[in-house]
Parts: sequence; C-alpha cells; structure tokens
Amino acid sequence: MEETGKKKKKKKVMVAIDESECSQYALEWALDYLKDTILNSHLLIFTAQPNSNFGFVYASSFGSAPPELIASMQENQKKIASSLLEKAKQICADHGIVAQTLTEIGDPKEKISEAVEKLDVELLVLGSHSRGAIQRAFLGSVSNYCVHNAKCPVLVVKKPI
Repeated sequence: MEETGKKKKKKKVMVAIDESECSQYALEWALDYLKDTILNSHLLIFTAQPNSNFGFVYASSFGSAPPELIASMQENQKKIASSLLEKAKQICADHGIVAQTLTEIGDPKEKISEAVEKLDVELLVLGSHSRGAIQRAFLGSVSNYCVHNAKCPVLVVKKPI
C-alpha cells in the first residue's frame, strides 16, 4: 500500500460540563469507559456561561446599578467557568489525557449545539440532571435539546442514584 503522506485527522469528542455533580460524573465516566476512543481523539471540554440577566440588580437599586457592580458580577462568572474548566482539565490529566478547554457565553443548550457544529465534533457527551417532567418544563433540558439539535451523536450519561 502506498503512503500518501497525509496524516489521519483525529476525531473530536466534546464533553460539555457545568458545575453539577452529574456533569463531573459524565466526564469521569467518559474517561473511564471511552478511554481508548478518547486517547485517539481530540478531547474538548466545553462550558457555557449563562447570559446573566442583571435586571434584578437594576430593579433592586432603582435603575442606578453602578457599572462596576455589573462588571464585577460578570468577572466572577468568568472565574467560576475558568475554575470549572481547570478542574476538568486536571481530571483528564489524572487519566493521562490532554484536553483542550473552551467556554462561551449564552444559553448552554444553544452554545453547546453551535460549538458542536462549528468545531466539527463527532461525539458529544453530556450529563443528565434527572429532572422530573415539571422541572424540565420550566427549566428546559439541555441534554434533550442537544439530542434533538446537535449535528453529531450525543451520549447522555446518567449518574446512578
């Protein structure tokens, strides 16, 4: 067989995380059960910082919230996301896997689906919060949205009770 000189492109696997226990479980489950696949792939750890509605700040201060307060709250969200991604990166390193991290600001379910398409992800792994029907109706389900809208296969990992 003739060598074409082209390097085989690594597949991309993305694990979307948030601050929940379910999310961390999904990451560790993927690292344990999909290790061979992940070792031969490009692993992306993704988190979305929700678009914060600071209307309550304006309402509570009668429309005169100082811009410094808003900036401080946004900076705090960035620190939380950065800390979350660093922890996930360390978990990956503990499993002998180097991961790239990425964060976006916006509705998590939409940002996850957009990232999957933009980055040509071939497998998306998510944790399940195991919310009941009423909670899902009011809060929505990120995993359900991604299963129906992401442009790749989606693996939803449910933490045992």
